Amino acid sequence: MASGNDVNWLLCIHNIPPKPAYLRAKAARRLAALGAVAVKNAVYVLPHGERQRDGLVWLAKEIEEGGGRAYVCGARFDVSGGGIDDTHIRSLFVDARDADYRSLGAEFQPLFEALGDPHGENAPDAAEVQGWVGQLRARYDAVLAIDYFGAPGREVVEGILAGAGRWLRMKALAGGPGDEVLDPALYRGRTWVTRPSVHVDRIASAWFVRRFIDPQAAFRFDARALGPGDIRFDMTEAEFTHEGSQCTFEVMVRRFGFESDPALTVLSQVIHDIDLDESAPSRPESAGVAALLNGICLCTDSDLERVERGGNLLDGLFEHFDRTCGRAGREGA
Repeated sequence: MASGNDVNWLLCIHNIPPKPAYLRAKAARRLAALGAVAVKNAVYVLPHGERQRDGLVWLAKEIEEGGGRAYVCGARFDVSGGGIDDTHIRSLFVDARDADYRSLGAEFQPLFEALGDPHGENAPDAAEVQGWVGQLRARYDAVLAIDYFGAPGREVVEGILAGAGRWLRMKALAGGPGDEVLDPALYRGRTWVTRPSVHVDRIASAWFVRRFIDPQAAFRFDARALGPGDIRFDMTEAEFTHEGSQCTFEVMVRRFGFESDPALTVLSQVIHDIDLDESAPSRPESAGVAALLNGICLCTDSDLERVERGGNLLDGLFEHFDRTCGRAGREGA
């Protein structure tokens, strides 16, 4: 986030007369398009940035020309007063974008779940699926453009997009093959790229890569820069990301052929719980693991350190499951 002259936020404070009636509605639409959130009545905030500043200045000019008053100014919330500080303001943006992503998920998840076998007798037409996928992507991109702090709800929509994209690719294949197990040897010596501010799914995915694919794997946390041979994960249009109801970690375990490993199966359930079903976990260990991973993320902003420390935690957890679930599974076989 740009801080310019040591200013973190931009405020738009306006007083719009009741007439003309369109002016208030127009201002609300402009503020929503910029992703602004209300701090108080008629007081809106945005992260400091050139695009946001230009948008607010232009809106203030329109309000003034319509007979109202509007002010745009820089602000900081480094002193907590009335319960408002930087953390509170950031949470307002995350909650707003999470609500947008949840709305998209609720609208399009039923369409995705109804896809079924792409080569089944009652499979929908590819053009029909491409139509709603295009609509979803356009609306997702619009929300993503104003998702200033990486709201976690985006992963649900990314999962639908990735799963529908895979369905369309399979639909285009005459033979309709299922998942082809990937050869880990083809993915060694590569750099794995993901979004910054990693959390549970990306930490677990990086651990899986280091433990089962390439112990010397390099990671980069800048999704905007891609080089030849880079492998993207847990981001839009990545080689590995959410697919339907599966988080990225589960997708990797499946696509590299480790689904039959009892310890990884249990660990996948834990990561799924934390990433997607925290309110209704399927494993009793999930809440404790979530607390430990949250603690690691709170202690450092370094993505590489999060991956290293989270990897150590997951190493121990895997050994525990391997000695309990894994051994029990092998003895019962």
